[in-house]
Amino acid sequence: MKIIDTSISEHIQIVNSLDSIKKDIETLAKKAVETLKGGRKILIMGNGGSAADSQHFAAEIAVRYKMNRRALPAIALTTDTSILTAAGNDYSFDMIFSRQIEALASADDLVVGISTSGMSKNITNGIKTARKLKCITSGLLGCEGGDIKDIVDIPVTIPSSNIARVQECHILIIHIICEFIDGEFDES
Repeated sequence: MKIIDTSISEHIQIVNSLDSIKKDIETLAKKAVETLKGGRKILIMGNGGSAADSQHFAAEIAVRYKMNRRALPAIALTTDTSILTAAGNDYSFDMIFSRQIEALASADDLVVGISTSGMSKNITNGIKTARKLKCITSGLLGCEGGDIKDIVDIPVTIPSSNIARVQECHILIIHIICEFIDGEFDES
């Protein structure tokens, strides 16, 4: 029971600390809505568990979150193994997202990097490429935001270095953003 109690207690404590970043969450949610209403797309990238989170996020936008609404353009850059392995082999693992952004992104698209450390080199390179293309950039980050916090337009940094709790908060924030999107694209 101690592991369960400790995990729940840590989760509650970190979720309560999100009060300090509510404005950042709202800014990102409103930018996501503005991007989609402007006919632009959202591109999302992450490694490991954050790769799964990026796929989850894109699916909630492209298919549906809670309500039926029109499909909206979102792409998880983590899903195409041929592109990932070709970029990793022909360039380096550090270039797997920047190559895709170069191919798929347009000015005013929203590019979201998910990194629990804020230090992922391939996310950093992807953000830099997105900025060159005049995309809006954001990071769902952990710890103190790492290098990525300083190069994105909208950093959303979970104030914790506990990676598991950071990931849980990223999912909460993804769902909050989807609530904003559902509210703006309600077709009922």
